[in-house]
Amino acid sequence: MNPLKLEDRAREFLQLIARSEFTRPSSGALPLEAGMEAALDLLDRARQAKSAVYIIGNGGSSAIASHVITDFTNVAGLRARTLHESSLITCMANDYGYENAFARLLGAHAVKDDVLIAISSSGRSKNILNAADAMKTAGGRVLTLSGFDRDNPLRKTGDLNVWVDSHDYGLVEIGHLFLLHNLADRFGALKKSTAQKNAKR
Repeated sequence: MNPLKLEDRAREFLQLIARSEFTRPSSGALPLEAGMEAALDLLDRARQAKSAVYIIGNGGSSAIASHVITDFTNVAGLRARTLHESSLITCMANDYGYENAFARLLGAHAVKDDVLIAISSSGRSKNILNAADAMKTAGGRVLTLSGFDRDNPLRKTGDLNVWVDSHDYGLVEIGHLFLLHNLADRFGALKKSTAQKNAKR
């Protein structure tokens, strides 16, 4: 097998998604589809309550956050936003240290029942871990997406945690984007189904 040959890479990605794990602190591991349904429920509750959904990450994970807020806003009807507007994030990083930048912003903006989607391939980025703590302090809920080591610290912080079993940055990042995009697509399917039911009445 050539690890960079496209069809081998695609096969590896399919296997990676199939063995992704969802966990909750209280009940442990969930089957893959049950985990996706739990994530959908968490976000749907935020949508119905008109709570904010913050999505954060560094580097490639930040790019994922920027992509996903588009689909979450347009398709899912969520009040989704990132926190990496350049002047604001650099102000917080300069004044309080980069490890505290997202946490300071959430301390200023997050309220009870808001949701944080915290993305980190390694699950060890200090600024992401601190942001998760800040959201909990605000009374919100946390969905984490990580990869690399099974016991990474981010995976232990969320109300619901998604772990992608790979140390390959490219596969982990695309896996995170794929899972989040699937959640947006599910909202789109629910919206279409509801519209069809209402049209038949």
